[in-house]
Amino acid sequence: MGTDLSVVNAARVSYDKKSEELTDGDRRLIAFLAREGHSSPFRHAFLQFEIYAPLMIARQWHKHVIGSDHSFNAHNESSRRYVTEEPTFHVPYADEWRSKPENSKQGSGVPIDESEGTYLTEELFDYILRGEQLYGEAMARGVAPEQARLFLPAYAMYIRWYWSASLQAVCHLLNQRLASDSQYEFQQYAKAVLELARPHFPESIDALVGKDG
Repeated sequence: MGTDLSVVNAARVSYDKKSEELTDGDRRLIAFLAREGHSSPFRHAFLQFEIYAPLMIARQWHKHVIGSDHSFNAHNESSRRYVTEEPTFHVPYADEWRSKPENSKQGSGVPIDESEGTYLTEELFDYILRGEQLYGEAMARGVAPEQARLFLPAYAMYIRWYWSASLQAVCHLLNQRLASDSQYEFQQYAKAVLELARPHFPESIDALVGKDG
């Protein structure tokens, strides 16, 4: 909802001025607002995304919602209390397993040996398959879906949700999750958010995130 003009007009309303088309002066104003940390005008434009991602990403994403007391955020997730859609899981390929970093408590290091990765991928497949079997058995025995889901391996499982947020909140997420030390999988989602958002707010995103973001 909105465009770069929404930001400009929100900033200029105190002077009872309004732009009908984006001018070079408006572009300079957006750059000034971003540079000087005048963030409130960026909260008058909104974006909504439907996201499908593993739970390990969804829980990190949700931190941006509950931790944003400065900007509008909303998060509504599909629930296996009510729906029984086919479970889908994230399983890294053998060459995608990463080592623990040497100098940090979080993040990833270099890729591990592919033979080790092959073993881990096979073990994870077996683990997920067993969980799916137990889940199906519980459902067949008449167990409520909200309890049967306990058998599903959680962090690898894909879930679906809607995320609605102000332009400022979206750019805040992008600045954090496009960073090189962010979890690789989350970086890929952040790149997708940037690709979808930039055409709608090119000047604001260039100002808040950077042209090379």
